[in-house]
Amino acid sequence: MTRIILITGGQRSGKSCEAERMALSLSNNPVYMATAHIWDDEFRERVRMHQERRGAEWTNIEEEMWLSRHDVAGRVVLVDCCTLWLTNFMFPNDEERAGAHAEELMDPLAAVKAEFDRFTSQDATFIFVTNEIGLGGVSANDVQRKFTDLLGWLNQYIAERADEVILMVSGIKIRIK
Repeated sequence: MTRIILITGGQRSGKSCEAERMALSLSNNPVYMATAHIWDDEFRERVRMHQERRGAEWTNIEEEMWLSRHDVAGRVVLVDCCTLWLTNFMFPNDEERAGAHAEELMDPLAAVKAEFDRFTSQDATFIFVTNEIGLGGVSANDVQRKFTDLLGWLNQYIAERADEVILMVSGIKIRIK
């Protein structure tokens, strides 16, 4: 039976660590699905630190957009993170663009929702990590405002379908749903 868990919070709130603990409590060999596109050396270092924290018990999959092309039936899957995943749909590189139909990328929110639905149609336990970026002020940058809106709507979409939603604040988890 499919189970969906959403873990949200601000930057450095403890989301990824909590998600990893949860996945390991549910499986001896969870899947870590990394959605990050590495843009620069600082981000490469963040990714390295995340990888170092995980041990050999993890099955690691790097997938920037098309999560559903991976068969994870019967597994516990941690997707880290929805924020970067949505970014990849908004600003796809040439390789990602090649894997899409043109109409899929015209509306990034619709595309990522459809991909979420395809992916979570598998019988598995899914733990999605996302950011709450709309808790602060309104950006003067129109692209940032659009992204904040889209991520907020994506988070709502996932939370509505989730069996459990957790908000992380300063390393403390608060059950929302």
